[in-house]
Amino acid sequence: MSTDSDAGGDGEMEKINVRVPQSLLAQVDDVWEERGYANKSEFIRDALRDAVNPPTQLSEEALAHLAESRKQREQGETVSQDDVKDRLGIDD
Repeated sequence: MSTDSDAGGDGEMEKINVRVPQSLLAQVDDVWEERGYANKSEFIRDALRDAVNPPTQLSEEALAHLAESRKQREQGETVSQDDVKDRLGIDD
């Protein structure tokens, strides 16, 4: 979670008016505080920063590995951690 101190620039803030659907605003009201933000404005500024500078994304190779893992899981080609422990006689 970002904070206002890393907003960059000269630190001056400008107020803007934004129209959002009531349902989206209700969702924002439900989550900003539980995610540790000091206020709703901080939450929205953080969302805007993420929109302008998206978080790092997984590489194509990592995405391909994840897709293969999902395929293997769907086809029943994987076993659970508990099954592996049982097979190897490992106790927690």
